[in-house]
Amino acid sequence: MKRDLYFASPYLNVAGVLGFEPARYLRQENSLNLGAFVTNPLSLRPRKPANQPNILEYTGGFLLHSGLPNPGLDAALKRYTRKWADSPVPVIPHLMADRPEETARMTRRLESVENVMAVELGFAPGLSDDILRYALQMSLGELPIIVNLPLEQVLGLGTRLVQDGAVAISLAAPRGALFNDGKLISGRMYGPGLLPRSFEIVHAAARLGLPVIGACGVYSLADARTMIELGALAVQFDTALWMPSFPSHPRETE
Repeated sequence: MKRDLYFASPYLNVAGVLGFEPARYLRQENSLNLGAFVTNPLSLRPRKPANQPNILEYTGGFLLHSGLPNPGLDAALKRYTRKWADSPVPVIPHLMADRPEETARMTRRLESVENVMAVELGFAPGLSDDILRYALQMSLGELPIIVNLPLEQVLGLGTRLVQDGAVAISLAAPRGALFNDGKLISGRMYGPGLLPRSFEIVHAAARLGLPVIGACGVYSLADARTMIELGALAVQFDTALWMPSFPSHPRETE
């Protein structure tokens, strides 16, 4: 039976910022009232960190190059299944969905895991639209599927993916590159400098009737509320959750 996607709170985290264990974050004094916990990206097989992980600052934010390390699905389920079941908030595993057949295997495994609310599919850059649509098709089953797309693909491909069966589209951090020690380092971009573009995409998606989960550049509860007002069904916070004072952030207006 197909399950519904419902958030008791419209605030979520972005994959890659809080790890795999909800309780570790929720125990923090200033933890956000999450409607669901999104895991770090998971692949079928283990992945090691990048040879030279980097965090490089630029005006308006920073670039993160990590290699998306993770223990692989089997090891993650052995380690976290009970912790996910005991979590006070539902869990949304984020799957690295570059290989549709493997993605389907992972999704089927997760259907029997207690307290898993949905699955979020993320993709490497440069894949064709057909690969993304096939990965979604192969993953459809009992669990609602959220597809994580770069900003530039949300309005076009996102609409087709929802028609194909995705319950929502979430905004993926854009990619960029910076020079460091004479080498060009690529990675995902984070920071408040992304917010104006994110507002524009969320507003346009909502006008099309596209179920969208806002993200990218959200660094205060006021930012999140604005996204909800623009039509987002939920909002994902990224590295703002690393700040010790969050959510009592200076930009908070209450």
